[in-house]
Amino acid sequence: MARCELSGKSPVVKNLVSHSNIKTKSVASPNIQKKQLYSQALNEFVSLKVAASTLRTIENKGSFDSYILRQPEQKLSKRALEVRKRIRKKLAGPSKKKV
Repeated sequence: MARCELSGKSPVVKNLVSHSNIKTKSVASPNIQKKQLYSQALNEFVSLKVAASTLRTIENKGSFDSYILRQPEQKLSKRALEVRKRIRKKLAGPSKKKV
């Protein structure tokens, strides 16, 4: 099933409880969309599967770069971790080598 690559949101199993207290299992899926998000540090678009609520949070934080850098590693997918690594490398600047 679909999972948000940035926030880790995934489908949740819940019970629908009737007036007579009969419990029926149902699945609530997050609103997952495939979006191209612009990274200012990389100066390019990154394509990820993201929940609509995560898009609102990214807008609130200011930019995609600031959001992904603040997320814990456990919530990010492998693709998102690679993007985060590239952003950190780009922001660190050129490394000076000793000869």
